[in-house]
Amino acid sequence: MNDISAPRPRQRGLFLKYLTVMMGMVCAVSLASGLIAIWFAYQDHKASLFHIQQEQAQTAATKIGQFVKEIEGHLGWMVQMPYAALNPNERRIDALRLLRQVPAITELAMLDPSGREQLRVSRLALDTVGSGIDRSNEPLFFETKEKMVFYGPVYLARESEPYMTIALAGARHDAGVTIAKVNLKFIWDVVSRIKVGEHGAAYVVNTEGRLIAHPDISLVLRNTDFSVLPQVHAARSGTESLSQEMARDAQGRPLLAAHAIIAPLGWLVLVERPAAEAFGPIYSSLLVTAIVLLGALMLAIVASFIMARKLVMPISILQAGAAQIGAGVLDHRIAIKTGDELEVLGDQFNYMAAQLQESYATLERRVEERTHQLELANLAKSRFLAAASHDLRQPLHAMNLFVAEFRATKNDAERRRIAERIDAAVTAMNRLFNALLDISKLDAGVLAPNLTEFPIEPLLRRVEATFTNAAREKRLRLRLVPSTAWVRSDAILLERILLNLVSNAVRYTRQGGIVMGCRRSGALLRLEVWDSGIGIPEDQQRNVFNEFYRIVESARSEGVGLGLAIVARLCALLDHPIALTSSVGKGSRFSVSVLTVVAGHDLNEATFLIDAITSPLAGKLVVVIDDDTLVLDGMSGLLRSWGCRVVAARSGGEAADRLAEHPASPDLIVSDFFLQSGQTGIEAIALLRAHFRCSIPAFLVSGDVSPDRLRDAEAKNYHLLHKPVEPMTLRAMLNQFLNDRNNAEVAVIHNGCSIANVSGPVL
Repeated sequence: MNDISAPRPRQRGLFLKYLTVMMGMVCAVSLASGLIAIWFAYQDHKASLFHIQQEQAQTAATKIGQFVKEIEGHLGWMVQMPYAALNPNERRIDALRLLRQVPAITELAMLDPSGREQLRVSRLALDTVGSGIDRSNEPLFFETKEKMVFYGPVYLARESEPYMTIALAGARHDAGVTIAKVNLKFIWDVVSRIKVGEHGAAYVVNTEGRLIAHPDISLVLRNTDFSVLPQVHAARSGTESLSQEMARDAQGRPLLAAHAIIAPLGWLVLVERPAAEAFGPIYSSLLVTAIVLLGALMLAIVASFIMARKLVMPISILQAGAAQIGAGVLDHRIAIKTGDELEVLGDQFNYMAAQLQESYATLERRVEERTHQLELANLAKSRFLAAASHDLRQPLHAMNLFVAEFRATKNDAERRRIAERIDAAVTAMNRLFNALLDISKLDAGVLAPNLTEFPIEPLLRRVEATFTNAAREKRLRLRLVPSTAWVRSDAILLERILLNLVSNAVRYTRQGGIVMGCRRSGALLRLEVWDSGIGIPEDQQRNVFNEFYRIVESARSEGVGLGLAIVARLCALLDHPIALTSSVGKGSRFSVSVLTVVAGHDLNEATFLIDAITSPLAGKLVVVIDDDTLVLDGMSGLLRSWGCRVVAARSGGEAADRLAEHPASPDLIVSDFFLQSGQTGIEAIALLRAHFRCSIPAFLVSGDVSPDRLRDAEAKNYHLLHKPVEPMTLRAMLNQFLNDRNNAEVAVIHNGCSIANVSGPVL
């Protein structure tokens, strides 16, 4: 037989184990975080460089396009009128005026509708009027008449300057054609001003890939063909794949390239920068980061070694001391001076040994007493958990069966029916969990009642309104007997008691009705709930206030068996006696006795007070901002049904205008995140807060579930709900915001004195 007290042989030293774990964990985390940071830094830098070059190329393309469009605009004025409407002298004056207005045009020719040249003015040659040269067979004429505009190829004038021809025809059949020779030096000026690092460059190629403008004018004069370069080929083919990758120059060196298209001409502007220059700073930064990371790893290794050693030494002392105490040497003391939890643990061992020495004689008796107490506690706990487990397993078991059935069936109608059953099972579990939470709060004693004086009738009417529809659906009569009495209690907790009682009455009544009313009994007022339900047998009436107890006739109902347990605990907390009278098959009567007080204040003011406590939405001014008409109408109608005053608007400005008729600031703002006006919900809320010069509570609603939206809202300290928002979730959010505002201090002033100041617990 093995000796169970003998320690097993040590397989591996504790020091080596801690050292390995600490070093591995620290090194792995440091390396992973460092490499991830390096990778993202590299990608961000690369994307930033490409974005800058792309903007430079787009800016240059825009300027060149505007240059060509401006020339077209000036030429357009020359062909607006019929050719015969002006005499030759007037046409010559217009042409000279155009040369003065557009310095880039060096020569201007005008053809009549038949294609004969009638006027030629030039900066470099003599003007010619009425030459009559027939140019109708030139593409310059008939293509212009067909397409209204013609862009000629780029050529070099005097082997030194790039030129192109632009021709424009009038919209009328009797209009002529105006031909302009344009000096493209302006394009060279635009390109030469683009600075891309120290060795980068920008240039322009035509649709065939031949160079039109380049900082090195000699390349332009040689009519260099750049179509063989991969970045030019990719840009001409409309592919973006090479734009963010490494391109190559004529010598095969890697480049970072971006391009843009010149809209009217189809030419391309390319901006290039050598890769070595572009990524030089990031490479240096990455090297520094790598050196720092290596140093951090070395420091982590040394720190791990020291920490493991300091941790293991006192543990070894504790091990030896524990072995001595375990062997029965109760006068042995452990000496550890580390100033931390290990020293405290050593002191606890020493204290334990001393206590063992003092109490060894009575140890067996105390063990027996403790064992008995634990058995009783475990028995009570087991009964409670068994009941809770049974009620939790029921909907869970049903949900598992429904899920299996849902997977097996293909019929849409049947799947919808099963989905409704699954939803009902989940609802039952939620109801049980909420009830268990209420029970735990009451048992833990964390709720403190807030006693105030108030009239009972507004509270009763609110309970009546809550269950009117439910009673009507079961064809039951729900009647309230009015009362003018005032009571002293916690309004929120008392309403919870009545809600549970009336809920049970509606649930367990099949026909007839429910009556709520009050009876005076000396200084007490009995709040009574009568029903014509199934009744409760006399031998079960004492047990219905226990957890998870349900009478046999109602065992198949949807209740969880905790409602009356909560009522009993709340009544005990408020010191309100509860009584039950019932007859099987005839109905039941529950009564709660509450202390009455003298009605000394105006009923309307008191009703406002109790409504402010238990119904924070009543009368509150809520601003709803959404650019979707259906959503705006739906949310506005829902809020009005909850008693809110609603101002609906499609933007922050419209909301401010509609709030002009309200002298006070709104109580709450609910806004969609994105509005079609280009305004965000955050901006709309800021506008209204600035308009009223106060911080109005607000939260956002959005159909965009991306993490960016959540980060944007969190950055401004706004709550964000994602569409679709369930009405109960929306109401919970409204209650939270408005209760926070009410609970700061709700006071009704009457004749110069405060009659109540309430902020109570919410169960």
